[in-house]
Amino acid sequence: MGRMLSAGQVDAYARQGYVSPVEAFSPRQARVYRDLLESAEQAGGGLSADRRRKMHLYLKWADEIVRHPRVLDAVQDLIGPDILVFHLTCWIKEPCTGAFVSWHQDSTYFGLEPAQHVTAWVALSPSNEESGCVQVVPGSHARGQQRHSAGGDAANMLNTGQRIDVPDDACIDLMQLEPGQFSLHHTHLFHNSMPNRSADRRIGLGISYIPSHCRCDSRQRLSASLVRGVDRHGNFDLDPAPVADFDPQGLRCHEAAMRRWHAARAELIPKANAAA
Repeated sequence: MGRMLSAGQVDAYARQGYVSPVEAFSPRQARVYRDLLESAEQAGGGLSADRRRKMHLYLKWADEIVRHPRVLDAVQDLIGPDILVFHLTCWIKEPCTGAFVSWHQDSTYFGLEPAQHVTAWVALSPSNEESGCVQVVPGSHARGQQRHSAGGDAANMLNTGQRIDVPDDACIDLMQLEPGQFSLHHTHLFHNSMPNRSADRRIGLGISYIPSHCRCDSRQRLSASLVRGVDRHGNFDLDPAPVADFDPQGLRCHEAAMRRWHAARAELIPKANAAA
């Protein structure tokens, strides 16, 4: 048995490519975090696409979530004790809207080696079939990196529109979560999410965790956050944790990290498409 996950859950992750649900914190605490997010949206006049990425660099409450002991204990059971946050995206689907996420693999444009990146998807509101929860194809991570096409639908929440074909008769599982729960999935796992047909916002944080020995093959050097253990490899520049929400140093750190991120993406996306 691991620190957080049972032996059966660790085995399921190896065989199926995901574990869900896992308890992080109470629904009441999830509501506190949601209120802080929505306060940040109001303070910022609405958060831009970039401000919804790597939020843990300028929002202290988001940094608390990426460092939450129960989340890190579960991640450690899968990738070991020296853990970096490579990326974070806040996924918000407004109620009764058509926004969706196409079938894809997280690994497609990340350029990470080895493929040990695990995504923790932390729910701050109910994520279920009606609200458009994450869906997965069990065991699909075993197929390795697949060819993706790009573009084609403005409602797709993936900027590049990246997508892979999944047959209509494929076995699909729903990773339904209550506020305060999270799921874990492998970087090669096929997954998507459908539109939110509920009367509430569907809100979650997709946190990309990697072991510190992972590296990114972009020429642009990236930054990451050390959230547990030690970094003996130096493959990334380490970002500091924010001291308060919207503190000036945190905002500068976030802006610099996003400039690097976009520069790396400009290199990695054509490289991945050429390889496909």
